[in-house]
Amino acid sequence: MRKYTTDQLRNVALVAHGGAGKTSLAEAMLFCAGVTDRLGKVEAGTTLSDSDPDEIERQISIVSALLPCDWRGHKLNLLDTPGYADFVGEVIAGLHVADSVVLVVDGVSGIEVGTERSWQMARDRGLATLIVVNKLDKEHSDFDTALSQARERLGCNPVALQLPIGRQTEFRGVVDLLRQKAVTFHDGKPQEGPVPGDMADAVAAARERIVEAAAESEDALTEKYLEEGTLSDEEVLRGLRVGTLAGVVTPVMCAAAVPNLGATTLLDAIVAWLPSPADRPAIKAHHPQSGAEESRTASTDVPTAAQVFKTTADPYAGKLSFFRTFSGLVHSDTPIFNATQQRSERIGPIMMLRGKTHEAVAGVAAGDIGVVAKLKETTTGDTLCDDRQPVLLLPIAFPDPVIAFSIKAKNKADEDKVGSGLNRLVEEDPTLRVSLDPQTHETILSGMGDLHLEVTVGRLRRKFGVEVETGLPTVAYRETVRGRSRVQGRHKKQTGGRGQFGDVWVRVEPAERGAGFEFVDEVTGGVVPRNFIPAVEKGVREAMERGVLAGYPVVDIRVTLDDGSSHSVDSSELAFKIAGSMALQKGVEEANPVLLEPIMAVEVVTPSEFMGDVMGGLNAKRGRIQGVEQSGANQVIKALAPQAEMFTYANELRSMTQGRAAYTMSFSHYEELPDHLAQRVIAEAAERREKEREKS
Repeated sequence: MRKYTTDQLRNVALVAHGGAGKTSLAEAMLFCAGVTDRLGKVEAGTTLSDSDPDEIERQISIVSALLPCDWRGHKLNLLDTPGYADFVGEVIAGLHVADSVVLVVDGVSGIEVGTERSWQMARDRGLATLIVVNKLDKEHSDFDTALSQARERLGCNPVALQLPIGRQTEFRGVVDLLRQKAVTFHDGKPQEGPVPGDMADAVAAARERIVEAAAESEDALTEKYLEEGTLSDEEVLRGLRVGTLAGVVTPVMCAAAVPNLGATTLLDAIVAWLPSPADRPAIKAHHPQSGAEESRTASTDVPTAAQVFKTTADPYAGKLSFFRTFSGLVHSDTPIFNATQQRSERIGPIMMLRGKTHEAVAGVAAGDIGVVAKLKETTTGDTLCDDRQPVLLLPIAFPDPVIAFSIKAKNKADEDKVGSGLNRLVEEDPTLRVSLDPQTHETILSGMGDLHLEVTVGRLRRKFGVEVETGLPTVAYRETVRGRSRVQGRHKKQTGGRGQFGDVWVRVEPAERGAGFEFVDEVTGGVVPRNFIPAVEKGVREAMERGVLAGYPVVDIRVTLDDGSSHSVDSSELAFKIAGSMALQKGVEEANPVLLEPIMAVEVVTPSEFMGDVMGGLNAKRGRIQGVEQSGANQVIKALAPQAEMFTYANELRSMTQGRAAYTMSFSHYEELPDHLAQRVIAEAAERREKEREKS
C-alpha cells in the first residue's frame, strides 16, 4: 500500500440504526474503489465487513470492521460499526478513533432510534457528520421526509448537496447541486448530463439553501452575502467545508447501496467535506507519573502516541490489536512502551486488515490505523508510546452492562474451559463482564442485552467447544432478626471413651442495618474457659453463613455470650464450636427472623414523552421514585428498586420507550422482604434442600 500524508487520510465511522443498509453501502464503496471485483451481499454472507460466522448467520453486524481503501489519492479507513444497541461498545470504540461520521439513514423508515443515538454519540465527541439517505430505490422511500426529520429530530442543520432523480423504484441518479449537473449511475459508474427540466425549480431552491448555509459558516462570507446576495463557487465550497468541520452544517447525500447507486459520489464527498486527522484538534493526554496535562498533534514530527481500540482473536494470527497512531510513527519489529500497564512491548509485523485479508506495512504514521499481532501485555484502551516521553491518552469510556445471566457448564469437566473461554471473550469485548457471586457461587455473565449475551454463549460453543446453561441470577438475599432472644446451646456426646461437652448461653438481638455482625463476650467467673470462647464465636459465624430461614447468610445481629458451663475432661474447642452453632440457630429462630433483599439505586434517562410510562413501570416493580431532574431534552428519574425485579428491565425499558431510554443501576442497601414474597422464597429454599437430600 502506498504512503499517505496526514492530510490524505480520512478515518470515517459508518453508523446507523440496525437495518439501514450501512454494510451494503460499505460494500458498494469498496467495490467502486476497486478493493473487490464483486459486489457482496449481506443476505448471501459475502460482504467483506460481515465475515464473522455469527454475522453471516444473523445477517447483522456484530463487530466493527476496518475497511481501508484508496480513493482519488486519499486513504479512507472506513469503520463499519454495528447498528444494534446490544453492540454499542463496538460503535464507541470506532468513534474513539474516527475523525468523522457517515450517518446512514433508511430512506423508508427515516430517522429511527438508533439514528438518534448514533447522532448524539457523534455530537458528544465533536465529530463532523455527513448524512446519507439510503434505500432510495425502495417503495415508500422519501428523501424530503428524511431531510425534514433530520432537522426536527436531530436538531441539526441538514444541507442537501444532492437531489434524487426519480422516486422510489424509479430512482436512477442524483442532481449534483454544487455543479448543477445530473449524475446517473450505470454499474456503479457515474455519467453526467444536464439537470432534468422538471427539476429546475427544486434545484434552484436547494442551491440557494446551500449558498445560505455556506454564508452562515464565516463572518466574512455572511457580510458578502448580505451585501451582494450571492457567493462565488469557491466561496460556497469553502464555507460548506468550514461549516461541516465546525459541526454547524451537515451535508446530506443520496444512495441506494444494493444496486450500487451513489457510492462513488459518497466517496467524493468524504474526501471533499470530511476532515483529515490534521484538521482535528490535538488529542488530550497526561503524563503517567506527574499527571501533568499534555497534548499530541497528528504529526510525525512529535513523539509517538498510539492507542489500542479493539482486540480480537484470529484462528491463525492469534491475538490482534487494532490501534490508531495519534502522533509520531509506530514501526514494525520495534520495541514500544505500554504506558497504561507500565510494561515494555515489542511491536511485531504490522498489517492493514480488511475483512479476512491483510497486507504487511512497514509502519503506521500519525493519523493512520493499523493492526499488530501477539502483543502480550496490551489490552483495549492501552496507550503505546515512546518510553523517553511517555503519555497516557484518555481511556475509552465503555458503558456498564445492563443485563446479567448466570452461566455454568452443562458438563462439569468443561468448567475450566468455560472460565478460560469467558476470559478470552471479555478481553475482546469490554462491554462484557464476568464475575463470581461470593454468596450464591454462581458465575455471572453481564452484557448490553439479550442478543449480546446470546451471541457470547454461541461463541463459547463455537470457539471453545463447550455447552453451557444460562438463567436468571440467584438473588443474594440475607437473613436477620427483628426481636431478641436468650437461648442455650448445649452439646453433649458420650461414646464410651472421652466424650464431648460444650454448654453456652447467648443473647441474640438486631444490630443497625448494614452494621454486620458483632460478637460480645460477657462471660464471668470462668464458666466458659477463655481458650474456648474463640471456638464459640467460630461456631456462631459458621451457622450464620448457613442461614436459618432459607439458607442465606445472617447479617446485622449482635450475639452476646453471657453464661455456660464446661467439663474438665470432655470439653474441647470442637464441642464449644458446635454448641455456639446450635445456640445461633435456636436464637435466630426465637428472635423473629426475616429475609432481607438487595435494593438497587436506579437512574433512568428518558425522553419526556415516556416519563409517565417509565415511572409507572418502576412503581409496578416495587420501585420508589426518589426524584426527577431535567437534563437537556430528557428527564432523569432516580429510584430505588429491588434487585429481584430488575433482571429483565433492560429489555422492558427498551420496549417501553422505543429504545430511546437508558439506565444505570448500582447496589444501594438491603431492606426487609415483604412477608408474602418471603414465604415463597423460604418454600423454594426448602424444596431445593429436599431435592439435594434426595440426590445424596
